[in-house]
Amino acid sequence: MDTLTPSRFEVIADDVVVERDVMVTMRDGVRLATDVYRPAKDGKAIEGRLPAIMERTPYGKAERSRSEIEVGMAEPMKRHEVASYFVRAGYAVIYQDCRGRHNSEGEFSKYISEAADGYDTAHWLVEQAWSNGQFGTMGLSYAAHTQAALACLNPPGLACMVMDSGGFSNAYQCGIRQGGAFELKQATWAYNQAIGEGNEFARAAIEAEDLHAWFNVMPWSEGNSPVRWMPEYESYLLDQWRSGTFDESWRRVGLYMEGFYETFPEVPVVLMSSWYDAYVKSTLDNYRGLSGKDSRPLQLIMGPWLHGNRNATLAGDTSFGPAAPLGGNVMESWLSFRRNWFDHWLKGKDNTVAQEPVVRAFVMGGGSGTRNADGRLDHGGHWIEAADWPLPGTEFRNYYIHENGALSTDRPTAEASPFTYDFDPKNPVPTIGGSLTSGQPIFEGGGFDQREGDKFYGSKHPGLPLSARADVLSFETEPLAEDVAVVGPITVELYVSSDAPDTDFTAKLVDVYPPSKDYPTGYALNITDGIIRCRYRNSFEKPEPIVKGEVFKVTIEPFATANLFAKGHRIRVDISSSNFPKYDINPNSYAPEGRGRTSQVARNTVFCDGMRASAIRLPIVGRVAMAALKPIAK
Repeated sequence: MDTLTPSRFEVIADDVVVERDVMVTMRDGVRLATDVYRPAKDGKAIEGRLPAIMERTPYGKAERSRSEIEVGMAEPMKRHEVASYFVRAGYAVIYQDCRGRHNSEGEFSKYISEAADGYDTAHWLVEQAWSNGQFGTMGLSYAAHTQAALACLNPPGLACMVMDSGGFSNAYQCGIRQGGAFELKQATWAYNQAIGEGNEFARAAIEAEDLHAWFNVMPWSEGNSPVRWMPEYESYLLDQWRSGTFDESWRRVGLYMEGFYETFPEVPVVLMSSWYDAYVKSTLDNYRGLSGKDSRPLQLIMGPWLHGNRNATLAGDTSFGPAAPLGGNVMESWLSFRRNWFDHWLKGKDNTVAQEPVVRAFVMGGGSGTRNADGRLDHGGHWIEAADWPLPGTEFRNYYIHENGALSTDRPTAEASPFTYDFDPKNPVPTIGGSLTSGQPIFEGGGFDQREGDKFYGSKHPGLPLSARADVLSFETEPLAEDVAVVGPITVELYVSSDAPDTDFTAKLVDVYPPSKDYPTGYALNITDGIIRCRYRNSFEKPEPIVKGEVFKVTIEPFATANLFAKGHRIRVDISSSNFPKYDINPNSYAPEGRGRTSQVARNTVFCDGMRASAIRLPIVGRVAMAALKPIAK
């Protein structure tokens, strides 16, 4: 690839220089703005060939990244500070603006240009005079998606990767849609990013929109959305929203890493996410899909935080305590970890990387259950090491729902009566936390008491528990006689029927604290949740309307988790038909996805008799297996 300059050199320090806005030409002629950081002496670049570290981002290659913060820092580091750290360790560092973003040319179309653009940039990189022909990749979220996309095309020179909270295994099942439903974080992301990229008029117009009001009039359409002032953003958003069937458009490189597992480069990969992140499934699916080859060493890290908040002690209104941050507990710092990783795989340094555990995971729970000084639930937790995921020794156990509201390992009686409720699309169940990101200013992820409140969009009865709603079915165990560790993948199988041609069913796993001085009514902590759109009950490729009155089985796959349900707590599962605004609302009409202008109330039934036993399947790690796992000491 050719490099066209108006680039400019800038001295960062006597030993670091950057060439800004190197315009790297893609195969279609579009030029992407690229900053190249290199070692220097007395402010002049040193000649010589070096391994490189590359990050491709839509958030501004010269902008401060919120993810580059270590324990004790008041604010994140600037890009040039991160680059300088690696440059001083003997690397060239590449930051590039994605197509159509910031200083790069072209039109932004979310995700789908990243594979070819990443490959072309890699081809350019290895041909530079300062390159030794090898590079590693790093980056959070979208910058993890860009890594996965370019790697699927096997670019020249790729030697190792650090994928943090992203990298679509299958965007249809995690990241854009789940269970056939549309993730509305895509709408809030488009709104927030369009503000930053529009011209002065467009920015002012988008900022003047009342996004809360717009969420009351979904679905949006061409020219009828808060992002209509940036047509390219509206266009890709509506396309994602309306693409409900899993067809070839979802199998495109950049959205579908699982389609490339067999040919994925055999290079070392770090995969990191967290239990309240939006990319739990992608991260764990990628770990499973890439496992099994000695030539592709993997490390998996799963924390308890929100998206990218690797050094936080909390998520939502829930605190995990001082053991939660990555830095100072699992490793010295995220910077030093990445340097060791790159030093080992790009320079061949004999450090501790090869001896580090394959899996490091935070098991939430076990705290005091009191309200801490910041007003949050002290849920606690600790880190463990393991040789694989799911953890060795995991037992999968069915907990059945019963007509008296119980949840137990006993199968229900033969004649148990079903539960029937009305799901009104005009009165959806409000989202109260969960595995969410990019939802501001509409919603926020994390752990919360499952009770309506003014800060949760759509709450009509502040103070009322969600379980009080007629369209929420709650089932819980007796108080636990001993601690129960639920660690691994979860499935919910429901036998259901509906009088509507289409509807949704949702499931949420909840850790129910007993009443206490700080929480007189207890605390119902959301752990994980999922959804299924019934038109896809038999196949995501071939939607089918519901036959009125027919009983059928649906499978819901909440994200995997790791939570210790403490002695005296209850395990609860909540069943309903909406979780808004995390997911779009099903109008129950079988209208084409994202186009339903009318809705109807669905009368939905969940069965719990002996022949139609609905259950949640939990991964239980017993005391012996848990004791065999090595805790990570601070």
